[in-house]
This record gives sequence, C-alpha cells and structure tokens, in this order.
Amino acid sequence: MRTPASTPGEAASAPLAYDGDKLRAPPDYREWIYVTTGIDMSYSRVNLPGHHMFDSVFVNPAAWQAFKRTGTWPDKTVMVLEVRGANTKGSINKRGYFQDAELMGLEVHAKDVARFGGDGWAFFAFEDADKPATMISRDNDCYSCHKAHGAVDSTFVQFYPTMLTLAKAKGTLSASYLQDVAQEKPAAQ
Repeated sequence: MRTPASTPGEAASAPLAYDGDKLRAPPDYREWIYVTTGIDMSYSRVNLPGHHMFDSVFVNPAAWQAFKRTGTWPDKTVMVLEVRGANTKGSINKRGYFQDAELMGLEVHAKDVARFGGDGWAFFAFEDADKPATMISRDNDCYSCHKAHGAVDSTFVQFYPTMLTLAKAKGTLSASYLQDVAQEKPAAQ
C-alpha cells in the first residue's frame, strides 16, 4: 500500500475559527464540496423505529483539491456532518423522503496538527451551530472507531463514493479498512 502524504508544508486553507479552546462552526459549509448523504446510518445495532435521518458530509474546497492530488487529507482539512430529519409528508410528495429544514445536529472532524498533535484530528459536536463547541474528549469512542475503521487517515472515505474511488487509485486505503473489507467477503467454498 502506497501512502502519499501531502507536500511538506501543504495545508488546506480552511475556516478553522477558534474561540479559546472551542471551535466555531464554519458558517458557509453548505457552499463547500458536497461529499455524500446517508440515511439512517448508525454504527450501533440499535434500531430507532419511526425515526429517520439524513446525514450529509461537506469538506472544505482546498482539502478536496489536495485529496484529489494525493489521496489523503492535508493539515487544516475540515469535514462537516450535517444531520437533518427525514420527512415524508409535504407539498406534493406521495412517497419517499426529503430532508427536513430543521437542523438536528452538526459535527466537525478537523485536522489541525499544531493544535491537536498526534494525527491532528479532533471531533466537535455543536448543540447550536451559532455557538462554539468544545472538542469531544479523546476518550470518546469516535476516535478509536475512526482509527480502527477509517478508510483514509481516520476518515470514513468508504462511505464517500467519489473519494473511495480516488483513494483506491492512489493506493491510500488504510490497512485496517482493507482488513474490514476482507472480513466482509464470504470465504471461498
């Protein structure tokens, strides 16, 4: 597996705006690169019947440009996960789901090596998109899960079809992700 790193000193220009030890949500993230949308995704086996959600992911444009070149994320990458309810009743809709206008959750996965050390990644969950959020504690399962299952640089590129194709072509898929994929395939009979 080849793992090209970003060029030394390469960083994505990103609106990482801090308020002391808190991060401000990027106000214009919906103008960034749209990555993917999932519906009812969960890393838990617990099912929430009758409650459907869309989660959409956006990445800052400079990070996307670097990812296209290298197959990995540069310093100052910012990924935003926006969670909205799935609505079925509205206007002329007769079946299927559309995203509700109400924002149910907003999370940021940011890479800032100087600020966070180690691999540089940190998670933030916003209760209110207009108020800064404190970094989620490194004891939280999101860190170990992303490290153990992230397809590229502890990010879940496996759920982002365009980026997964690029990472495969660049040879930057993580060993842990490749092991997950190998375990998913049924043994040859």
